[in-house]
Amino acid sequence: MENRKKVIVTERVDEEGIKLLQQHLDVDVCLHINREELLERIHEYDAILVRSVTKVDEELLSLATKLKVVGRAGNGTDNIDIPAATKRGIIVANTPDSNTMSAGELAIGLLLAQCRNIPQANAYIKSGQWARNPFKGVELYNKTLGIIGLGRIGSLVATRMNAFGMKVIAYDPYISDERFKRFQVEKKDTLKELIEESDFITVHTPKTKETYGMIGEEEIEWMKDGVRIVNDARGGIVNERALLNGLKSGKIASAALDVHEEEPSFNNPLFELDNVIVTPHIGASTTEAQINVGTTVALQVINALKGEIVPNAVNLPTLHRDELAVLSPYIELMEKLGKIYYQLHNEPIEHIGIEYWGGIAKQDIEMCSIAFVKGILEPVLEDKVNYINAMILADQRGISIDQRTIKENYNGYLDYIEIKIKTKDKVFEIAGTLSSKKEGRLIKIQGYEVDVTPTNHMLIVQNKDVPGVIGYIGMALGEEGVNVATMQVGRNAKGDKAMMVLTIDDEVSKEGLKRLTQKENVLWAKCIKL
Repeated sequence: MENRKKVIVTERVDEEGIKLLQQHLDVDVCLHINREELLERIHEYDAILVRSVTKVDEELLSLATKLKVVGRAGNGTDNIDIPAATKRGIIVANTPDSNTMSAGELAIGLLLAQCRNIPQANAYIKSGQWARNPFKGVELYNKTLGIIGLGRIGSLVATRMNAFGMKVIAYDPYISDERFKRFQVEKKDTLKELIEESDFITVHTPKTKETYGMIGEEEIEWMKDGVRIVNDARGGIVNERALLNGLKSGKIASAALDVHEEEPSFNNPLFELDNVIVTPHIGASTTEAQINVGTTVALQVINALKGEIVPNAVNLPTLHRDELAVLSPYIELMEKLGKIYYQLHNEPIEHIGIEYWGGIAKQDIEMCSIAFVKGILEPVLEDKVNYINAMILADQRGISIDQRTIKENYNGYLDYIEIKIKTKDKVFEIAGTLSSKKEGRLIKIQGYEVDVTPTNHMLIVQNKDVPGVIGYIGMALGEEGVNVATMQVGRNAKGDKAMMVLTIDDEVSKEGLKRLTQKENVLWAKCIKL
């Protein structure tokens, strides 16, 4: 019987998520478990799924000897000790994309509601009155929208407001220029620049020490007269006292808040103003968002326990779904290329240099480099290495890593990745690309040009470039009962050394490898398992 891995769910998630977990794992739903009991039982589980109440701290993690992943149903991770989890190689994954659409659409709704005084007009007519003049609004068309934070939600809002004919500008010092170009957003280098130019301002940044209170008295002084503000990100990013003063003075025409400095929020003086629209933190409160949160966190947990990519791991580079779709074939290829080295050589690595050329150089390549390092270490460390701790383990072994991007194409390749692994005395080179079908290809190894799709079992042979060797290898494998799927031969000069890369259906035995190398012109032969 299959020994299924176990997950404990300590807080409520959508039933669809629970059903998905149950298809792959043994699931204990313990919504009212107390702290003492959780500490006693956590050693039984490979995964834990929480929301915002359960504390996944150093104490719990030190007892969680089997734990591989913490799934957070939602966005914030204040209740999880991420550095402690990272040191233990435990993946922490949240679900930021799951409510992205809902939060983005709410921001746009709050923007429109301000422009056209929709809540006020609704209340007015329902009170038995009728008049148009009190509700004269403004158009979004040809106005400037300033977005603070061009992450998932900010970029979604940008895309949609471009369609409204707005000029969209943004401030986000942590986002690449490529992302600004991708979403047709004008980059502002300072917050002051953005504030001074904006007719409307919408906030989509996390709450950190840096962003808490980032819109205060001074920033409101920089604003245009009649500016309108939306905050459905986190309470406290816009200082509420400063906002109140700006609204009362007329500097700010209106504001819409879904998030508040204190929640639940009662008797807030902002609520008394007619030009303020408020909602009770409902950014993620849609049917679709709650189903998405449940199923997404379940998939994160399942993928992590299978050793697969976890797109929303917070202790890994974050990948948007669209970015993941582009990068997944590269990530898979890089991990396979990494696995080849230690199966060919046992020399300690001092340095890994990675060059990304062409189209791939325009992407966020951090995850590709991590995948390569994971692949490098996996044949040595097996299940002790994962995407979370690969870089830490490399550093502990004295392996330095650098990467650079070159946006030009390389020798006709639209995408090209070359890796140089430096040992004490040698440099090992390997390179790959994607085919037109987005299939990973090994195209160079140790200076020899080949063109092979890496498979689970491969045989790499170095031989003298003389007649008869290829036939001998094929015949020897046939005697072993090993079927050859493809064979590629690379050589640099006639009569010199050559290299064969074969994809095979089964592993060649140690005795079989020994027999292969008994041929005079076969220098060495090694089986690669990916």
